[in-house]
Amino acid sequence: MVFQIDINGDIGESFGAYSIGCDTEIIKHISSANVACGFHGGDPTVMHETVRLAKANNVAVGAHPSFPDLLGFGRRNMIITRAEAQNYTTYQVGALRAFCESEGIELQHVKPHGALYNMAAEDPDLAGGIIESIKGFRKDPIVLVLANSKMQKLAEEAGLRVAREAFADRAYNPNGTLVSRRTPGAVLTDVKQISDRVIKMAKESKSFSVDGKTVELGKVESICIHGDNPEAVRIASVIRTTLMNEGVQVRAMREFL
Repeated sequence: MVFQIDINGDIGESFGAYSIGCDTEIIKHISSANVACGFHGGDPTVMHETVRLAKANNVAVGAHPSFPDLLGFGRRNMIITRAEAQNYTTYQVGALRAFCESEGIELQHVKPHGALYNMAAEDPDLAGGIIESIKGFRKDPIVLVLANSKMQKLAEEAGLRVAREAFADRAYNPNGTLVSRRTPGAVLTDVKQISDRVIKMAKESKSFSVDGKTVELGKVESICIHGDNPEAVRIASVIRTTLMNEGVQVRAMREFL
């Protein structure tokens, strides 16, 4: 049996005078990049430079739209309407897509960021607005969603190409949702622990919850690494090497979906 997996990473989150993450190092180990679009991080110059960086490293580019929450890095819950979710997504994805077109590459996917991602995984109205936005673009990009979430089901019902995602460096609740970052231990940094989880995700589509039980994720096509994790570069390097040693092919999701 041939195992294939995409490794996606959040990059392009610096803005103005503020530098976040180690993009030039992480880019060497991922196959798809989630590029911030200005609402939680990123700015026009950083967006363009990040698209160029991804292109130079043969890494596929995706948009990483967020709630308009620069101060909170997009990780604070907000109450918005379905129409606002659609318009915020269209605004951000459209901006990044323009930079992709200026560099002669296609936008591969859309992945909501932070609180928008977590809330849309459970909120059909929020998910619906995001899905309607993505459907409005020509050559619908792939939508990257939390495996086994309500958003996954809605996106599939809407006829979108869907990539189901698992998280290398985040702890899971027993129901398959992500543990809140406000909870100690929500972000994992132990490389051995992360490597063991990633093999299980790629080969068995399973992970472990905070209480040690097995979490069924369904089919997993992409594994995420957070660029702002202090161990991000090391994690990304070890994960890619571990997967390849286990016979898992690391490829951009567009190559097998």
